[in-house]
Amino acid sequence: MKIKFLLILVLFGLCLSAQEEIKLDNLNDFKAQAGNWQIVGDVTVNRHVDVHHEATEEDDSKKKKKRRKKKRNAIEPPKAIVSTPGTGILLNINDKEKHDALITNWEHGDLLLELEVLLPKGSNSGIYFQGRYELQLKDSWGVKNPLGSDMGGFHNNWETDEAKIFRGIPPTSNASKAPGLWQTYKVHFQAPRFDETGKKTANAKFISVDLNGVRIHSNVEVPTYTGGPIEKNEVAKGPLLIQGNHGPVAIRNFKYQLLKESSVELTSLSHVIYKGAFKGLDELNENAKVATGKSNKIDILSVGEEDEYGIMYIGTLDVAEKDDYIISVGYTGGVKLIFDNKKIVEDNSSSGEGWLNEEVTLSKGTHKFILINIKSAAWRAPRLGLSIKSKSTNSKDFHTYDSYPPNINTVSPIFVQPDSKPRLLRAFVSFNGNGKRLSHTIGVGTPEGVNYIYDLGAGNLVGVWRGEFVDATPMWHSRGDGSFKPKGAVQWTFLNQPIAQLSDLNTAFPETGTAPEFVSKGYVINKTTWLPVFKYRYKDVDIENRITPDPNNNYVVHDIQFSKSGLTNWYCKLASGEVEKMSDGAYLIKDKQYYVKVRTGQNPIVRKVNGETELIIPVDGSNIKYEIIW
Repeated sequence: MKIKFLLILVLFGLCLSAQEEIKLDNLNDFKAQAGNWQIVGDVTVNRHVDVHHEATEEDDSKKKKKRRKKKRNAIEPPKAIVSTPGTGILLNINDKEKHDALITNWEHGDLLLELEVLLPKGSNSGIYFQGRYELQLKDSWGVKNPLGSDMGGFHNNWETDEAKIFRGIPPTSNASKAPGLWQTYKVHFQAPRFDETGKKTANAKFISVDLNGVRIHSNVEVPTYTGGPIEKNEVAKGPLLIQGNHGPVAIRNFKYQLLKESSVELTSLSHVIYKGAFKGLDELNENAKVATGKSNKIDILSVGEEDEYGIMYIGTLDVAEKDDYIISVGYTGGVKLIFDNKKIVEDNSSSGEGWLNEEVTLSKGTHKFILINIKSAAWRAPRLGLSIKSKSTNSKDFHTYDSYPPNINTVSPIFVQPDSKPRLLRAFVSFNGNGKRLSHTIGVGTPEGVNYIYDLGAGNLVGVWRGEFVDATPMWHSRGDGSFKPKGAVQWTFLNQPIAQLSDLNTAFPETGTAPEFVSKGYVINKTTWLPVFKYRYKDVDIENRITPDPNNNYVVHDIQFSKSGLTNWYCKLASGEVEKMSDGAYLIKDKQYYVKVRTGQNPIVRKVNGETELIIPVDGSNIKYEIIW
């Protein structure tokens, strides 16, 4: 079996393949409503228009010009969102007469939910788990300090009884995108618990909430219903409700998994304790044995030692139904787990730490296991845990709380953050988080929180994000691997060299490192902005790239300058992926993932090469300046 080294939080992602998907070709999964909810094929947003038709200055200027030309004709206000017929997207367009919530026919307790949402400027909605606990859907683009009423927050209620007041919980960061872009939620919800008399014994809890790939909530309890619930009470099961009276919202890729408690039981458990400075799992022997006994649960603290020990647990699990189970072992030191005489996971060390996870098929009936742990690492605390879950059940722990406490950090994180000036950090970066590993990249973080990754090997801007800068733990912990993790929702662009002389419009841009006449010249620091100016030479032309935040620190402006003019058959790639032109001259990229807008007057060309759509512009040596908005 292939061992997977994963953080326990990744287990949420392993469950997605078992989820039910609402196809959104009809509304049969939902209760009847007034007609504000409909199924459509596509939606397009005018990013400058508020849902209340409060246009930006750009649109105001255009309208004034039109009024001067057509004084006698009334101008219809621009629409914030329009749709086209078809299926696959759930759309709410509410008005004074039609503004119902959308409520599922099914009810849920514990739930995994994944969906994509799209909001126009100024719009507001919410997802109510069990119809009672609202997770906000709101246009919060540009908000620096989000509240519970912003995107990803848990909304407050307006109760006056002290026992029922809930003041809301903001997201840990603002990971939301610009109006008109698709945004992804992944949520693991745990329902409140009740005893036989109906008394609540545990609050509702959001085990995790990810927005656009960023964890914005972890193990957050919501002690009572939030504002606007379906009923002012709490229950073991209730419907999913989507608010429909505060503004337009579109939803697609709607998936869910109803979770139940695991029926796997620990029916017997015994242990053998050893004492010694063991360096490998095979060093345990009879001479080092110091105690034996029975156990109710795995409890590493029962060893009675902080270090230089070993323990072997022998146990039996009763499995009620055949299924694919994810078995997880958390530990410090070294560990090995054997199920039915087959090794499941192993780290033959005395100073390791972390979680080992493996998916195995277990038949109905009893299964013997052996769990061995050693530790000769005085700087690590004793830790040992065993958990099991399936794709349709919650994780079940077979260890005591203190043996492996939840949310434990086995490594102290090393965060890098700019202070009064931008911060630069050279690193390896995996494109799109898990794609091609780039070896000549540099991260640039600004005090204003607009950050990016630049590939020096190609002269290319490969990723942008807002918020905090990077987690450099993978780079600097222990020996490190030379990489960092951006601490925000990264919008990745594309790979390879973006500026090249092409023989014709059917020629692809060079892959990174394949153009012999491309030479990186590094960068210099602009003494005014303290941001880097990247330099390289292609053929006989010197090129400079400047990447700066816009005045409001919401997006980036990419400025490219050339040392020569009169260039022929040169092109610059601005984006790769599906391209859709907007009414304001901007382009939607990658199925509404981000915008690109040219500010220097060149006319973009949309072409398809090697099966990939690209947005490119001709290069004659004039300055190129364009915006990336996400």
